Amino acid sequence: MEAGMLSATDQQSMVSSFLEIAVGQSAETARQFLQATSWKLEEAIQLFYIGNEGGGTVGGSSSQIPAAENIEALAEQTSREAERNVVDEDEVRAPIPVIRGTLYDDALLASRMRHPESSSVPGLRNFDEEIKRPGVWEPEQGVASTAENSRDNLASLYRPPYHIMFQGSFEKAKGTASSQDKWLLVNLQSNTEFSSHKLNRDTWSNEAVSQTISTNFVFWQVYDETTEGQKVCTYYKLSIMPVILVIDPITGQKMRSWVGMVEPERLLEDLLTFMDSGPKDHHVTLSHKRPRESSSAQPQKTKDKSNEYEEVARALAASMESIKETSEVIPKDKHVNLTEEDEKTCLENKPDYPPLPEEPKGDKSLLCTVGFRLPDGRRVRRSFLRTDPVQLLWSFCCSQLKEAETRPFRLAQPIPGASKSLDYDTEMTFGESGLASSMISVTWE
Repeated sequence: MEAGMLSATDQQSMVSSFLEIAVGQSAETARQFLQATSWKLEEAIQLFYIGNEGGGTVGGSSSQIPAAENIEALAEQTSREAERNVVDEDEVRAPIPVIRGTLYDDALLASRMRHPESSSVPGLRNFDEEIKRPGVWEPEQGVASTAENSRDNLASLYRPPYHIMFQGSFEKAKGTASSQDKWLLVNLQSNTEFSSHKLNRDTWSNEAVSQTISTNFVFWQVYDETTEGQKVCTYYKLSIMPVILVIDPITGQKMRSWVGMVEPERLLEDLLTFMDSGPKDHHVTLSHKRPRESSSAQPQKTKDKSNEYEEVARALAASMESIKETSEVIPKDKHVNLTEEDEKTCLENKPDYPPLPEEPKGDKSLLCTVGFRLPDGRRVRRSFLRTDPVQLLWSFCCSQLKEAETRPFRLAQPIPGASKSLDYDTEMTFGESGLASSMISVTWE
């Protein structure tokens, strides 16, 4: 707006407005800034402050104000910068350059493959080294409690059962089991299934299960993502993890399988059938059950068949004669020959067994289950409270065996190499004795 278009009153009003903002300045200074900006008050004020950016203040002296001949130059410079900013806003920003890189180069990856124990990548864990370094699974002694130690304590709960595991390939495990005449017990696990970790925490760490497996089986555990695990999964057509298999090491045949989490009590009960005899005895039994075959012609088979009938008849006659002779020498039951005096002595020496309460039910954490193998071949189970006395074992056996009233018996754990008779005079409870989830063999004295 040109000065000629403004009246003297309007110009004086703008000067007054300028001086209200730029306190301490003269009317001449205000008029110079207004004339430089064509009497635009806002631009004049902005120009005034730009000229004072060097250190002057609004209330500074007039000596800090730019000279009149420089005000127009300052106004032109400010106008050019404003026009340049408008142009820059319309322009498109240049794209961010693309950067490509690798997390691990070939040399570093090869180094980690050669030295997996120094790798921080979970996929390159070396489980053989973890066995040698128990600190991976168990917390160090004498270290202050920290978040890392808490994590170590949690990991130790799910530690694999290295103390009973066979270290080697599946074929080596079969060979070892065959040479020792033991069944091969295989456990395929998955890192993504929590049931696998529960097996480590609850089942394989159970003392009775551990002792039974180490004595009667060759135990082999592997993850399904490994090469050996994939071979076993393909051969036995396994798709759900975790899986427990009982395998005949001689033929590789799958004898029994369990899927998912298996409680210690159930596993012990199911493994009983494999503790009575080894794989070699199993094959001997099968060979006796198989019918005889001949590669000769059909008439010859008919002739052999008639001969077999004669042999079977002779074998049956000899067997019956043997049984008759044995029955004359050895009584069927020892108690038959017991005199009244002997029975009276047995009754007098019989301990006063405590009364047997009803079988408890409810919270499993308060109960324990014990299996019994009775002299007549029966297998029974019974639950007790963990606070119950161990003497209830004898009370329960008396309730199952009628002859126990006049015939002494003893209880033992049928674990080869660790079998020992149980003491009736013990004052321990089931929780203290460690008999939970165990098998008890009942035999006559």
